[in-house]
Amino acid sequence: MGWKAAEKLIRHWKILRGDNVMIIRGKDKGETGTIKRVIRSQNRVIVEGKNLIKKHIKGGPDHEGGIFTVEAPLHASNVQVVDPVTGRPCKVGVKYLEDGTKVRVARGTGTSGSIIPRPEILKIRTTPRPTTAGPKDTPMEFVWEQTYDAKTGKGMPDL
Repeated sequence: MGWKAAEKLIRHWKILRGDNVMIIRGKDKGETGTIKRVIRSQNRVIVEGKNLIKKHIKGGPDHEGGIFTVEAPLHASNVQVVDPVTGRPCKVGVKYLEDGTKVRVARGTGTSGSIIPRPEILKIRTTPRPTTAGPKDTPMEFVWEQTYDAKTGKGMPDL
């Protein structure tokens, strides 16, 4: 990617995987769907069941060929998040609550200004965290070992 293309990348994404969006341009204009995948390197999103195209795939020794219907990516500027209260497309703003938590809110004319919840699919990890220690993990007896005493200065390296 050249530097001109890199300049045009969206820096602060407000559309997340699992968001309910409305397509505002293209052949599926006015339809709503859920974001299946976000391709940040191309400023594109894939909406579940929308922008379908026919793909011709040549057969190989391990797979069968044919004509398949797949979802093509849409540019991020062609979709807008749906306001959870009014059901209309809206811009997304950021607001901090009294307790300091950062939330997304619906912005624009004709919107409710309500909080847009974070999608549940983002809370599910694709690969679970390991519960047992691996070969490269530090043993717990070394983790809890105190190697420096602040009062006496014991444990400081001689510089």
